[in-house]
Amino acid sequence: MLKEPGRSSRTESFMWLYRTSGCSTVPIILYEYQPTRSSSHPKAFLEGFKGYLHTDGYAGYHVLPPEIRIAGCWAHVRRKFDEAVKGAPPDARDNIPSRKGLDLCNELFRLEREYEDLEPQARHEERLKRSAPVSDALFEWGSTLGALAKSLLGKAIHYLLSQRPYLEKVYEDGRLELSNNRAERSIKPFVIGRKNWLFSATVKGARASSMIYSVIETAKENGLKPFEYLKYLFETMPNMEYEKYESLLPWSETLPTQCRVKSGSTSEEN
Repeated sequence: MLKEPGRSSRTESFMWLYRTSGCSTVPIILYEYQPTRSSSHPKAFLEGFKGYLHTDGYAGYHVLPPEIRIAGCWAHVRRKFDEAVKGAPPDARDNIPSRKGLDLCNELFRLEREYEDLEPQARHEERLKRSAPVSDALFEWGSTLGALAKSLLGKAIHYLLSQRPYLEKVYEDGRLELSNNRAERSIKPFVIGRKNWLFSATVKGARASSMIYSVIETAKENGLKPFEYLKYLFETMPNMEYEKYESLLPWSETLPTQCRVKSGSTSEEN
């Protein structure tokens, strides 16, 4: 942010990402510009929300009200063990302790692929029966393993054990996912864009970016063609009463067919 009152142009600012889960019938992706990474921002944004919030391991989420139940990310656990394995010499990678941690994480994700087409209740039961023993073995192994705190393996173990209360939330509800990769995929378009434009000049511009990205990415998630959808909005909204704006939302069934991706293809292909 180049021009923000009271802050240096080199001060970091943040784009927060909130989105619906995979089980939602109405996909929504929202970006929100904030000057800091303070936990006060999600607390304000999520005021009144009750339910599960899938996050990475950032401690700022862990001070949210108790009615917001934090579910941790197993992909982040796996990533740390993967980094520990790759940090070892290639000829030794199959016989180091971090390999066991990575293999157990891989097993959790392999099982999750088997549950993909199950209904939430059936997935919940299968996780308790088949996945929970795998994660229990991983936690038990990690708690008894001595590793230097600052080593890659030590950092992986610390993350695993410190996040355990949140990682095990996945066993409470079959609708929960094993990772928050869905949110990470949704923030990626903004990250790619930032590599091109590098910065925002003003707070107003950053907030405008967050709104534009929210509209476009939500449109894509609902199977719309962003260009045709925006064109329709610009042509329709000036002549429509405010009370009817709801019919223009990306998930509205009344949107014209030219806004929609053709049957049999996906929004990512367009």
